[in-house]
Amino acid sequence: MTAPGILNILAEMASKAGKPPAGETPRTIAPVVGPDDERVVTDSGIEIERLYTEDDVAPGLQGRLGEPGSPPFTRGIHEGMYRDRLWTMRQYAGFATPEDTNERYRYLIAHGSTGLSMAFDLPTQLGRDSDDLLCQGEVGRTGVPIDTIEDMRICFEEIPLDGVSTSMTINAPAAILLLLYELVGEEQGVPSEKLRGTVQNDVLKEYMARGNYIYPPEPTMRLTTDIFEYCRENAPKWNTISISGYHIREKGCSAVQEVAFTLSNAIAYVEAALERGLEIDEFAPRLAFFFNCHNNVFQEIAKFRAVRRMWAKIVAERFGAENPDSMKIRFHTQTGGVTLQAQQPEVNIIRVALQGFAAVSGGTQSLHTNGFDEALALPTERSARIALRTQQVLAHESGVADTVDPFAGSYFVESLTDEIEARSWELIDKVAELGGSVEALEFMQREIEESALSYHERYKTGQDIVVGVNKYVTDQVDDVDILKVDPESEQRQLARLKAFKESRDKAGVDAKLDALRDVARGEGNLLHPIRAALAAKASIGEVCGAMRDVFGEYKGGAFF
Repeated sequence: MTAPGILNILAEMASKAGKPPAGETPRTIAPVVGPDDERVVTDSGIEIERLYTEDDVAPGLQGRLGEPGSPPFTRGIHEGMYRDRLWTMRQYAGFATPEDTNERYRYLIAHGSTGLSMAFDLPTQLGRDSDDLLCQGEVGRTGVPIDTIEDMRICFEEIPLDGVSTSMTINAPAAILLLLYELVGEEQGVPSEKLRGTVQNDVLKEYMARGNYIYPPEPTMRLTTDIFEYCRENAPKWNTISISGYHIREKGCSAVQEVAFTLSNAIAYVEAALERGLEIDEFAPRLAFFFNCHNNVFQEIAKFRAVRRMWAKIVAERFGAENPDSMKIRFHTQTGGVTLQAQQPEVNIIRVALQGFAAVSGGTQSLHTNGFDEALALPTERSARIALRTQQVLAHESGVADTVDPFAGSYFVESLTDEIEARSWELIDKVAELGGSVEALEFMQREIEESALSYHERYKTGQDIVVGVNKYVTDQVDDVDILKVDPESEQRQLARLKAFKESRDKAGVDAKLDALRDVARGEGNLLHPIRAALAAKASIGEVCGAMRDVFGEYKGGAFF
């Protein structure tokens, strides 16, 4: 389906969906209430009672809970959870140049990080080389620039790839970054079947909320399922997708919307893989998810418990999975970037600690805790170390890892878990009525917009208090050292890229890119010609450019 075809569907579906009447807030977000309204509501519009009793918990709790490690996985996907193995402590990092990024990775590993999480700059995320005229001033600013295999090689110098799990926050060019990582592993003598990690590979949420897409939806979904197929055959320990609610929560959605839209996108990916001919139990165990964690500790704990139960039901009942591993929703959590404040930034340490506690209490498989200075700049080594130490204190001093599902049986948490699940099903059903995630993009965008606007109004009126911002404000400006990216780093990256391109067999590269275009016009798995082009020293911009020649670029999306 072409981009104009998608846009026509969006317009038609949006007209059918309608918009909430003026002054009416959707049930999935908190209303803006006046000074005389004593209700306490979460950002998902769930009213919190003064006291919870046994009467607030629906009958049949034991059936909804089950046992940890068994369907419906409400209590966790592993029997012993953190008693047997702590969550993976990842710290998101990447900036300036591959050399600087390698130094930060080795620093984090030396201080106890058990997994790496790659942050890429905007040119890389959009499939463009650092020497592209559109990229001036953006190289290395929000993450590491990866133009070629040489850059990936430098990032992991002195870091054996069979001893680390690496998560890559990359979407439209996900296949390219995965293959570069695989090629570097081979150079190190690490076979692909030993590689562990994740590519985000979730472009639907880019159309919905973030905007870092390249191709129209149809070829994008093809690339996504090509990765599923390739990893099944070549990298069986690799997580082929990290279906992300994180970014839509950053855009302003509520906790319920995060659950509903993430699972709706997951349904779309599963359906695409099934249409390719893959079996549900072949690829579902390698699906991963990525969630946000905000300050309302109890809502976040309930959210994670609800989403486990819901995914188990979807995979078993809708898609007929028989392998219990297919029903387990394995997820990474990152503390809420949008909750960080530039005012009194050290208060963010408290926010991050609370959010980390909620994520672990909710049973996350891995966790990134934000640096307290990230409302101002990329984290310094000091703030990254404090963020990592926050996880280590949670693991070894808080007691949160001592028992499985510590809040189970709480009248409050069980009632909240059920309410989040019920409201999320309502939204999932609405997306399904509109034809699924691709056809319902504009509806979901509008829902997120309503939520973001509602939050802003509650903050402006003081209904929601943000410490140090709209209450407990001081005139003092806290002096915090921030990371400053060396402006010369861009020139160093450009010089390396220039030398790399001049040293290769250009005719050989062009031949591999032509072969990629041929497969793109047909129906074969794209990862094989992409890998051949990268091995011949094609750059990421050249590979993405070859596919742009065939697929075009996505120009749609009514972003707000």
